[in-house]
Amino acid sequence: MLPLITRTELLSRMESGSVVVVDTMPVAYFDKEHLPEARNIPGFPYEQAAEFTDRLAPVVLPDKAAAIVVYCANTPCRNSEFVGRRLLELGYTNVRKYREGIEDWVANDLPTWSSS
Repeated sequence: MLPLITRTELLSRMESGSVVVVDTMPVAYFDKEHLPEARNIPGFPYEQAAEFTDRLAPVVLPDKAAAIVVYCANTPCRNSEFVGRRLLELGYTNVRKYREGIEDWVANDLPTWSSS
């Protein structure tokens, strides 16, 4: 299991620019709504999470030492766990998970972005 980060700590790290946020939802969901400045590495379908991560991580996460936070929809969602674990296998050293996901973020009236 990945180390966790709270919403409060994530918001603080985002405001200070000291974290890279990775949305692990499918592209259509990412395009509709994501955390500000988030990058997308889909973790669904689960069978393709490693393939997506292998292909996209070098492009969207060039610094393997960067502080990275992965998230998906909510606590039961497993996308972020699949992508986060694969990032660790690829040599990323500082990966955490915002377990409550975008549903919690939105429920607390925090801003989101859209790609469309």
